Amino acid sequence: MSGILTLNAGSSSIKFGVYLAAHEPELLQLGQVENLGPVARLILDATDSSEEQVIEIGPADHAAGVRAILKAIIPVLKGLPVSGVGHRIVHGGKTFVGPVELTEEVLRQLEAFVPLAPLHQPHNIAAVRAAQDAFPEALQIGCFDTSFHQGHPFVNDAFALPRRFYEKGVRRYGFHGLSYDYVTGKLQNDYPELAKGRVVIAHLGNGASMCAVKDGQSIGSTMGFSALDGLPMGTRCGQLDPGVLLYLMEQGHGVEAITHILYKKSGLLGLSEISHDMRTLLASEDPRAKEAIDYYVFRIRRELGAMAAILGGLDALVFCGGIGEHAAPIRAQVLDGMEFLGLVLNVEANDSSSMVISEGDTPVLVIPTDEERVIARALCAALS
Repeated sequence: MSGILTLNAGSSSIKFGVYLAAHEPELLQLGQVENLGPVARLILDATDSSEEQVIEIGPADHAAGVRAILKAIIPVLKGLPVSGVGHRIVHGGKTFVGPVELTEEVLRQLEAFVPLAPLHQPHNIAAVRAAQDAFPEALQIGCFDTSFHQGHPFVNDAFALPRRFYEKGVRRYGFHGLSYDYVTGKLQNDYPELAKGRVVIAHLGNGASMCAVKDGQSIGSTMGFSALDGLPMGTRCGQLDPGVLLYLMEQGHGVEAITHILYKKSGLLGLSEISHDMRTLLASEDPRAKEAIDYYVFRIRRELGAMAAILGGLDALVFCGGIGEHAAPIRAQVLDGMEFLGLVLNVEANDSSSMVISEGDTPVLVIPTDEERVIARALCAALS
């Protein structure tokens, strides 16, 4: 018997999971390193036999965060060898359509995608390097957020640019694929009839997107060429008129300055000038917080209509992600006035965070996503 590890490295955090390797991986421990930078801390989630633990790390980059994780999980593994490490990789381009072993050649190809996902890809690769150093004999595999969206119709993949750019890879890729993979699998197990139908999944968190799924297959996504498009996010702008970028360039802003604005100073943080954290904004009485929330909800509602149009109707709506799973007021605002799509909120169920929060003709569900389990399953399949 052996243990396996999953690493999900974001821009300022690293989520991880420890499992026993099996056909269906057995969870031993989940956790995350938060606030990478000067005051990082490691959190070991509560389990059946232990309470949540918080370990102050201090200054830490992604490599130091991985080292802290590896040290913390030694008691969890109880001497078991680590046979594999699975990694979330945000961008696989059109090259990688499923889990793949992370060889040096593959890593070189993934480094070429860094400009397409600058907030995530470098950190994903840094976590791979750290895990390779810690477990040189273990199988390292990558699971890609873009894989779930392979096979979109041309009209959902292309931009109306000269065709040569499309052929060179300037196209819509879509992201949050591991989350959508888990949710569609959960629907297939628990609601098989819904899973065969037309479903919109709203992954709402610090990163946010929506996906149109028909019979378990992605046919449309709010995110496109990069993880900037579509919905506004914690610090990312979402959909933006490209003329704004031309204007900023004409005003003397360089690529680095524009990148910093779009990825780190926009979204909920930029609109509110208070915080990127939805919990903070919901608790604030500052009118800027309300305006930021109103814009966030407006864009979700707008994209919900677009996704329903792509699908030719709507059989179910699913909320997932940190905001989607925990922010009942946001779900309520999104569903307000959506009766024309058959979406009617059950207020009591929504406030109690039930799995089904609707009472209309079209079910609305809240399904906690589990990207780590998707990675763990892929890793166990590769090991076997």
